[in-house]
Amino acid sequence: MTYELVAAVDLGSNSFRLQVGRVVEDQIYPLDSLKEPVRLAAGLTAQKILDGPSQLRALEALRRFGERLRGFDAGAVRVVATNALRVAKNAPQFLAQAEAALGFPIEIIAGREEARLIYLGVAHTLPNPGKQQLVVDIGGGSTEFIIGRNIEPIELESLYMGCVGFSLKYFPRGRIEKPAMKAAELAARKELQGIVRQYRKTGWEEAVGSSGTAKALADIIEMNGLSERGATGETGITREGLEGLRGLLLHAGDMGKLTLQGLRPDRIPVLPGGLAIMSAVFKEFGLERMTFSDGALRLGVLYDLLGRYYHQDLRHATVQQFMRRYQVDAGQAGRVATTACGFLQQLLPKTATAEQADAQVLDWAALLHEIGISVAHSSYHKHSAYILANADMPGFSKMDQARLSRIVLAHRGKLERVQEIMPDNPDWLLIFSLRLAVILHRARDDAPLPAIIARRSERGFSLGIDPDWLEASPLSAAALEEESRQWSGMGMEIKIKAGRGKSRSAA
Repeated sequence: MTYELVAAVDLGSNSFRLQVGRVVEDQIYPLDSLKEPVRLAAGLTAQKILDGPSQLRALEALRRFGERLRGFDAGAVRVVATNALRVAKNAPQFLAQAEAALGFPIEIIAGREEARLIYLGVAHTLPNPGKQQLVVDIGGGSTEFIIGRNIEPIELESLYMGCVGFSLKYFPRGRIEKPAMKAAELAARKELQGIVRQYRKTGWEEAVGSSGTAKALADIIEMNGLSERGATGETGITREGLEGLRGLLLHAGDMGKLTLQGLRPDRIPVLPGGLAIMSAVFKEFGLERMTFSDGALRLGVLYDLLGRYYHQDLRHATVQQFMRRYQVDAGQAGRVATTACGFLQQLLPKTATAEQADAQVLDWAALLHEIGISVAHSSYHKHSAYILANADMPGFSKMDQARLSRIVLAHRGKLERVQEIMPDNPDWLLIFSLRLAVILHRARDDAPLPAIIARRSERGFSLGIDPDWLEASPLSAAALEEESRQWSGMGMEIKIKAGRGKSRSAA
């Protein structure tokens, strides 16, 4: 399904942003945007708990966003959350309230996935994307670094430093002192030393800044005449301009006393931290000038959403890449996926469409359920689950990965490992379908399977299986009996009923 209007919501550590765009062929034209300076990261306690006031600010902003998004189809809206919610220990409890306020599901994305989406947004706004670009995006809680060409990233990294966290730590109550500025820059340079060597080796032709900190610095430097214009006529962010701004902040001594053209009120509390990080970036990367791009995370989210409509879903490419990396037996994975998805269609008819979300998740889980064998065959499902939960998987949110990990962990062995799944969660249907497919394909060949009728019952599931096949397949029959015991231990049952039908191919 395609949409004329799409929307992206970026729940950043400093600001929440909403972008609505109109889709024309393969381009997105911005129609409307909203911004709320929530400063979520400022509400993180030392114990990494989001405090009450920050949650209240966030929920009020989300209710306003929800009104603007009223009437949008769920498939036309994607909501992503970044560093503050990545690290908050009470994020799950907050997300339940946040989704209710907004009216749409929220994905917490990993740092490198955030970097990929940022680059996708920036790349669609660059005048010459064929050049190799270094993109720097200083957010409220993290800073992303990308080297890419055209729309393909080459290097992706996310470092745990942002303008909100640095401002709170080094410039409390808006006080600007020289030792604090020096300490903040030094701390940022230490973070950068872990990536700068590889990035310099890869190289770039132009440096580009994106998002709020970069825009604020570019505006302030230009509007206050802190640097000469470049060859293109624009000032952008320069080493000279950053040094000049640094001097002005130190001279003022307090952000409340600072008067600068282009400095918006919502940017005042976080400017010194952002300046310290950007100054460190210029010094470590040896930069003299950086241009600014209006493209950012929310635009990247929109283009990623557009790619999914046109069957260019990066998640499919990631699954294929993981199958190659972990040397998955593609024939076996394909057999299990086909059979599992067939069972799911019987249990949940709406999954007959391959693009349906549950069908996609089951297909990916089936294709990747054996990646842990590359670590060790013993308890390989645990290794598979760990990889899926913790690896960088472009296109997948952390919640996507957690769901895949849960389903794969439960595809064999004890179901009690996933007993925290709520009884009405559709993941039980996916787990049942995958476990049954794995049992039936134990021989790892293309021998035909019997026609099995799978149905949901009041207390679990029922299976209609040819009794002659069961009698001729004692290993499978024993496995199904053990499977019945596993589900019984979870308070569910599997009833096996005699039923006859033609055999079908496993492939």
